[in-house]
Amino acid sequence: MIVKTELIKKLKGYFDLNIYETKVWLALLSKGISSAGEIAEISSVPRSRTYDVLESLDKRGFVIQKLGKPVKYIAVRPEIVIEKLKNNTTKHAEEKIKTLSTLKDTTEYKELQELHKTGIEPIKNHELSTSIKGRSNLYLQMKAIMETASQTIHLTSSAFELTKKQKMFKDVFAKLKKRNVDIKVMIGDNEEEAKKLSKKLKIKIRSRPIHARFVIVDKTELIFTIKPTNVHEDFDYGVWINSPFFTNSLAYMFEMAWKNNQNE
Repeated sequence: MIVKTELIKKLKGYFDLNIYETKVWLALLSKGISSAGEIAEISSVPRSRTYDVLESLDKRGFVIQKLGKPVKYIAVRPEIVIEKLKNNTTKHAEEKIKTLSTLKDTTEYKELQELHKTGIEPIKNHELSTSIKGRSNLYLQMKAIMETASQTIHLTSSAFELTKKQKMFKDVFAKLKKRNVDIKVMIGDNEEEAKKLSKKLKIKIRSRPIHARFVIVDKTELIFTIKPTNVHEDFDYGVWINSPFFTNSLAYMFEMAWKNNQNE
């Protein structure tokens, strides 16, 4: 059986198989039903390894062992394998999410918190300056620092970004409003978009010609991005700074822009 090396490499990655497993599965697919010896000959996989590989593929649902003598194997159709892998992946993800959701109730989590609070060398404010790569990581860190706010939130963004992560922002804003945190949001889009988002997120949003993305929490912590939203999310970058001296000045400029139109 002649199969292109490139195909083997791609299928190996798609289905999370090793080289031998991929070759054996492809060989069996080409024959439909075969013995281990025939598969070894077709796939060029050592016969001594073929039995272990077939057993592994059987457990994972890629092949089925046919009853009777001599023992033969049947290839499972690709579409069935894909559905099975999708279900397994979903199940594994749900189990992982469940585990992570209950982690805060464990003693291990309390120990982690204690380590962070009472480390040998506690992190100082001026050391909390770092870069953040990837849009999902940026959103997670923004959410994390916003939830710590006790006084103010100053946020600039775009209608696209606020809409895309509407649930996240809406949930955070709702929590902050209950704590009487003063929330001010500006977008670079037109006034109509600002009104629509104000209604959706239930906060005051103003339209200003400022095309930037940043959030300031309590005039001390700042996360700002250095890329526009039209770049691929994996290449989105941001900087997280904990510096009251700098962020307080930026918050002051934000307030000046916020009050620019006295009719609002």
